[in-house]
Amino acid sequence: MLDRIAGKKVVGFKQSLKAIKTGGVNTVYIAKDADLKIYDQIKSAAEENSLEIILIDTMKDLGKLCGIDVGAATAVTIDE
Repeated sequence: MLDRIAGKKVVGFKQSLKAIKTGGVNTVYIAKDADLKIYDQIKSAAEENSLEIILIDTMKDLGKLCGIDVGAATAVTIDE
């Protein structure tokens, strides 16, 4: 498993969805325990844009990977 998500990233549902829609996203990270509505919207947007999706076990784990002290439902890496 990853220790940290490298590179420039955006954390959180609204910011991740916006980044996916505007382009420049490389990889999408989704917590498996995220709210189903959030999970489905991000997954659908990522698939529409043919983006790599990586599932992380918990929101707490995803938050740690992003270097924050709280859980995160979604995150994306973006072009620098």
